[in-house]
Amino acid sequence: MIESLLVANRGEIARRIIRTAKRLGIRAIAVHSEADADLPFVAEADEAVLIGPPNPALSYRNTEAILAAAKSTGAQAIHPGYGFLSENAEFARTVEASGLIWVGPDADAITAMGDKINARNLMAAAGVPVASGTTDPTVDLDAAVTAAAEIGYPVMVKAAAGGGGMGMGVAVDEAALRTEYDKVRAFAERMFGDGSVLIERYFPRVRHVEVQILGLADGRVVALGERECSVQRRNQKLVEESPSPAVSPELRSRLLAAAVRAGEAVGYRNAGTVECLLDPATGEFFFLEMNTRLQVEHPVTEYVYGIDLVEEQLRVASGLAPTFDPDALTPGGHAIEMRINAEDPKRFLPGPGVIRTWVEPTGEGVRVDSGYTEGNTVTPFYDSLLAKLIVSGATREEVLERAEGAVAAFQIVGPKNNVSFFAELLQNEEFRSGAYDTGIVSRMR
Repeated sequence: MIESLLVANRGEIARRIIRTAKRLGIRAIAVHSEADADLPFVAEADEAVLIGPPNPALSYRNTEAILAAAKSTGAQAIHPGYGFLSENAEFARTVEASGLIWVGPDADAITAMGDKINARNLMAAAGVPVASGTTDPTVDLDAAVTAAAEIGYPVMVKAAAGGGGMGMGVAVDEAALRTEYDKVRAFAERMFGDGSVLIERYFPRVRHVEVQILGLADGRVVALGERECSVQRRNQKLVEESPSPAVSPELRSRLLAAAVRAGEAVGYRNAGTVECLLDPATGEFFFLEMNTRLQVEHPVTEYVYGIDLVEEQLRVASGLAPTFDPDALTPGGHAIEMRINAEDPKRFLPGPGVIRTWVEPTGEGVRVDSGYTEGNTVTPFYDSLLAKLIVSGATREEVLERAEGAVAAFQIVGPKNNVSFFAELLQNEEFRSGAYDTGIVSRMR
């Protein structure tokens, strides 16, 4: 097993990885910016290194500073968490070229799945269902207009190098396409350094369902069930649950088999997620993208399968067998995760500030993965995620009941936060019935 691990991230995910590392007897090393010096993950690490100012480009995306920290502390491996450099193939290659262990998929897999068009084509060749769309980047607006006419409106205009719900727009007709195309291309060039644009079929009423996969050290790829991720604002997730209330046993079998084929197609190792769109009217599902990293919502899978995904990542990176029998995976129960963000609960606009009160809920089946505590300052430099409230139980009905109590008990005073949104959601009949889709939040607003 790896003996020393540098966590190249911050907040709740850094704290989460550090917790597992220390449980396994692995020396945990944190890196942090000046803005994060007082956060819990820094105090809880065995060693912490300041790597730069608040600007992520000068700290958490500063590969030279991170590698220097790894060298100075004698780290044996680097875990990138999610976001920042987690899906940066060049960084993964540099880490390994430096003689360190990269806790994630290899750089070739990251590269293969990082470009949306290339990924779509790879998946189609592997027999994974994909929605109709362009198989090459659209060279200009005229080409996009021609492609959209062939696919049929409405269409999704998507940055080929995008991810996390960013760089996307919907066009219901040609006039809207002309506007969205220029907007998405400009955004893609600015954010990703690549203005390539993909045009694909858009489903007005659709569910977002994903499959957790794990590429084992012996070369096998296994699927650890699905997660429902349809509660979203601005194409970004707010709630995830497992199993999905929309997935039947027959559909689950097809969905998980397709996800395994997706992983096998790129020789995948370590944790990853195959994201799909599900048409609830027909039961058809289509490949959306593959996230070559640990997902924010991994805890719901951990509850349903009774495993620690971070531990499994470390075992794969160490060349060890998993803690479970890959041929006898048995899910059980239900789990829901709610993302507690520093944002107002109506328009979801960021609201940083000093946390004057922080009281986490407790009780059976309640887990909080938090990045902050009372007295910390939520700064405007990073993602607004404060904590993840995860609730588990034997049935979805039991989880909903427990979740109501947990949300009511979660007290945050200081920065704006969306706790009250979840109280509203848990009373929403569409959500409670399980028959919701990606438009649920817009209908609530």
